[in-house]
Amino acid sequence: MPSVAPDDTGAGLVDTFGRRATDMRLSLTDKCNLRCTYCMPAEGLNWLQKDQVLTRAEIVRLVRIGVEVLGIRELRLTGGEPLVRADLVDIIRDLRANHPDLPISLTTNALGLDRKAALLKEAGLSRINVSMDSLHPETFAQLTRRPFLDRVLKGIEAAADCGLGLVKINAVLMRGINDHEAPALLEWAVTRGFELRFIEQMPLDADHGWTKEGMVTAAEMRALLETRFVLTSDPRNRDGAPAERWEVRRQAEPDVVVGTVGIIASVTEPFCSDCRRTRITAEGKIMSCLFSREETDLRDLLRSDADDTAVARRWQEAMWGKPKAHGMDHTGLGAADFVQPDRSMSAIGG
Repeated sequence: MPSVAPDDTGAGLVDTFGRRATDMRLSLTDKCNLRCTYCMPAEGLNWLQKDQVLTRAEIVRLVRIGVEVLGIRELRLTGGEPLVRADLVDIIRDLRANHPDLPISLTTNALGLDRKAALLKEAGLSRINVSMDSLHPETFAQLTRRPFLDRVLKGIEAAADCGLGLVKINAVLMRGINDHEAPALLEWAVTRGFELRFIEQMPLDADHGWTKEGMVTAAEMRALLETRFVLTSDPRNRDGAPAERWEVRRQAEPDVVVGTVGIIASVTEPFCSDCRRTRITAEGKIMSCLFSREETDLRDLLRSDADDTAVARRWQEAMWGKPKAHGMDHTGLGAADFVQPDRSMSAIGG
């Protein structure tokens, strides 16, 4: 474990606990065209002004520094909803031109993806993650405050049809609303060759209404799925991934693996000790942890005459201070060492 802050960029994005960040999550916008209840209020949020958001050129430069100088090996583009950026295809094309072998994925709600999936694939996007919490139009509308399930499903189909890698579906289960749908969601996913990932609801809602007692835990998710399926631990190395994977077998055919399912248990079964992520918000601020209340600005350097080394060193300094854990893993609700971030998920970038 390193004992002093790195004094050269070749050290990469290490922290005081010996972790090295190689997975970059970069938000392209804080704007979103849904109003998910676990993320933002019905009226939306005060969006960033256009000149506050990183430009296409700044995004391309930042990723280049991350990959070529600091050892980033995987890039996820997030939001908000990244599809609302008019220059999204151009951004991905530029990134792919600079980094032919870099895995580039996109997290999206899939609204409009039916029209853009082929363009994104052609530009160089590797893979898609789609957030979808229900297969029932009424429940979908209750959770997102928008009646757009049919459009989401069209987007998912378009991504699969054009070969955008393994399509992953992210679902947040909400107690008493869609938790009973878990087995049906998994059946739908494995039948179509998608990888479903259930995510514990996290304290990142703009209304600050989250409670630990109210969330559906990973253990409860597994119990729900095991009413229809047999789950066994995936033999593949987790390798720092946020999701714990399980092989899926139908109870009627216990010898046949029909797919895999992931469970991201940030609250009840945290994986902080092997976290390899570094996050950049849409306005260019580093968040060393998804739940961090401290941010480090890179945009001012990008818009100055600072060279790549200066940008890289500030990035390193921010990640050096990454906390050991988010605080929810060893304390109960209301504990003094965990305070919910001011930003909601859409303003951070997943």
